[in-house]
Amino acid sequence: MSPAFPRLLGDIGGTNARFGWQTQAGAPVTDVAVLPTDQHPTLVQAIRHYLSLSGKPAPRAGGLAIATTITGDQVKMTNHPWQFSIAALQRELGLQRLVVLNDFTALALGLPSLDARELHRVGGGAAVAGAPLAVLGAGTGLGVSGLLATAGDGWVPITGEGGHVSLAAINAREQAVLQQLIARFGHASAERALSGPGLVNLYHAACSLSGQAPQPLTAADVIAGARSGSDPACTEALDLFFGFLGSVAGNLALTLGARGGFFIGGGIAPRLLPELERSTFRERFEAKGRFRDYLAAIPTWVIHATVSPAFVGVARALDAA
Repeated sequence: MSPAFPRLLGDIGGTNARFGWQTQAGAPVTDVAVLPTDQHPTLVQAIRHYLSLSGKPAPRAGGLAIATTITGDQVKMTNHPWQFSIAALQRELGLQRLVVLNDFTALALGLPSLDARELHRVGGGAAVAGAPLAVLGAGTGLGVSGLLATAGDGWVPITGEGGHVSLAAINAREQAVLQQLIARFGHASAERALSGPGLVNLYHAACSLSGQAPQPLTAADVIAGARSGSDPACTEALDLFFGFLGSVAGNLALTLGARGGFFIGGGIAPRLLPELERSTFRERFEAKGRFRDYLAAIPTWVIHATVSPAFVGVARALDAA
């Protein structure tokens, strides 16, 4: 067995940490477990719990995709209290190798391996082979990345924090919503609307603008209220969510020239496929004036894979390290 195996792989978000196991090069990721992050004080404790739960030995290498920016040894999550030193984590776990990268960088690296059965198409034309790919996804936060083809059938991911770009409005109602977000947060980033907490923010804004007293709802409650039609503010919040999602996605597709296709990940969109298809998402994706035809040709897919593609991406990052 290679010194690089067995491998511990992780896909860590603000709400859940997913861990998996890879025994050798090219082997599938097995023994996937999902652990709520708030049930473990530290990342290393969560990892040790996973190893105990799955009955695995100490891994020789590890790859972790995590929902935050990675700029050095010290890692601090944006939407969760976990923070750690990469070097210290490697020592604590006794790993010969450890790679830590942004979760959507890892997801981007996994895009070429997605099977057609793991993708739900939402409009557009045919993907252009060799053209850039783009991906974003709303969950606890908003992740954004892209993938550029290189010579020799290789790929280079784009690492950034596009979820924190400034949100833009296209009509007076959205502008009023942005003013509500600015009043609360100082900066109306895309993540303040396009995430689980963002959906609740949109609900509160809709309530305020309609003179309705907001209730202490979760994102799941807002979705349920919109689906049942029992609360107009919930319905408007979901409509606003899909409209903003389309605009932000279209901006990213234009910026990257993502004629190879646009992918939507995260935990929210895959659960809302009927609502997404009926929404203004695709119209807003294409609504970029003189570049409407350019965007109309770009296919958009929602990722609904059983095993997170980020595992494949982080394994590739380990291979390249």
